[in-house]
Amino acid sequence: MSEAITDRALLPPVVRRKARIGLVAGGLGTYWPQFPGLLPRLRESARQVSERFRDMDAEVTDVGFVSDAQEGAAAAERLRRADCDLIVMFLTTYLTSSMVLPIAQRSNTPVLVIDLQPTEKMDHATFGTGDWLAYCGQCAVPEVGNVFRRAGIPFRSVSGHLAQESAWRRIEQWIQAAKIRATLRHARHGLMGHLYPGMLDVSTDLTLLPATFGSHVEVLEFDDLRHRVEKVTDAETAARMDLARQVFTLDPSVDDDDFAWGARVSVGLDRLVEDFELDSLAYYHRGLDGELHERLGAGMILGASLLTARGLPATGEYELRTSVAQLVTQAVGAGGSFCEIQALNFEDGVVEMGHDGPAHLAVAGRDPLLRGLGVYHGKRGWGVSVEFDVRHGPVTLLGVGQDRDGTLAFIAGQGDVVPGPLLEIGNTTSRVDFGRDPGEWVDDWSATGIGHHWSLSVGHRAGDYRAAANLLGIPFREV
Repeated sequence: MSEAITDRALLPPVVRRKARIGLVAGGLGTYWPQFPGLLPRLRESARQVSERFRDMDAEVTDVGFVSDAQEGAAAAERLRRADCDLIVMFLTTYLTSSMVLPIAQRSNTPVLVIDLQPTEKMDHATFGTGDWLAYCGQCAVPEVGNVFRRAGIPFRSVSGHLAQESAWRRIEQWIQAAKIRATLRHARHGLMGHLYPGMLDVSTDLTLLPATFGSHVEVLEFDDLRHRVEKVTDAETAARMDLARQVFTLDPSVDDDDFAWGARVSVGLDRLVEDFELDSLAYYHRGLDGELHERLGAGMILGASLLTARGLPATGEYELRTSVAQLVTQAVGAGGSFCEIQALNFEDGVVEMGHDGPAHLAVAGRDPLLRGLGVYHGKRGWGVSVEFDVRHGPVTLLGVGQDRDGTLAFIAGQGDVVPGPLLEIGNTTSRVDFGRDPGEWVDDWSATGIGHHWSLSVGHRAGDYRAAANLLGIPFREV
């Protein structure tokens, strides 16, 4: 991949609010006068856990150690004010569920219970009761699980020991999920133009996003873009063309006028995004006979791809739910490119997938290409389009489905991009091996209610997306 793609100065990433993690440790205060050495030892375990959380890419609010129900209630109030995306309750030893329940109830925030004993096992020959109690955090986990269920609160837990990396990986998966929750809670999704005629699967109830995630949907018109593009100067257009030459390889098929138009629209898009403080954008305009709005829609691909590369997905065909899916995959650093099924190769056992239009440069396996197209298949207009191969290796598909009752769901599938022949038609393309007959995979994938677009992200990330669905309170389906 070219250095230009990964140069942060060249394509500065969008900066968003970090996930806020609340942290509280606790144990039963009755033990402290009985076993004087116990509390200092547990506080040291809590310090190690807090230090580990500080190393994560999140804002951590550590409210300290609680020893009784009154202190638990006080911690709950502090965490409520912190507006956390996830609260982690560290059970250092046994404590009563009355110390934990207020934290979950009053904060109105998902809670993760962790119990990490000091080492892999006790030294039975030398341990007394006070030593044992430092290993007794899991004693309270079933009690907390029971009370959460009776209170109607989702229960999550990770049990292990302080130095157990597999336990920390499970915890970090919940932190990744909190990053997704934070991103969606505060996201502003732009929706510009109108539905692609006849694509019933794309139609989305706009109330569902704020109701489910807390997101805002800003309904825009192409005139909002037109107004800004008209103010772009020739010098700004030339500078954007220079930027594009550093990021892309230009195919001889690129027409200079079409390239300049795409650059001009790109500058206008940046201003649109800035003016409306958008975190994503989905768009479509049919147009007619080369009129201005048709030319604007056809000129979006360069600018939309540059925005997507910075972490602000811009997606064609009015695909609001897919722009949400791309924002989710971007939140965990996995990129996320607009994608659909293109063909099946039964000889090689792969599903060929990709899409025309905007693409995420972060998933590129080689220098991306700008190709000139005289026809955008299925759409009006012409201009420059982005073409690249997806890097070989593990990938995860993520889509946002909408069910009959209006419920949104995360739908995921894991596979591996493998080498082989690809079309060269100005599209993002890839060959994904799911380890099974490609036709059977398509049948199962389609039965989930996915719709025909999704985000293709790098790495096997289904666990992160499953945890995020859990925090968001929506179904998760995996094929």
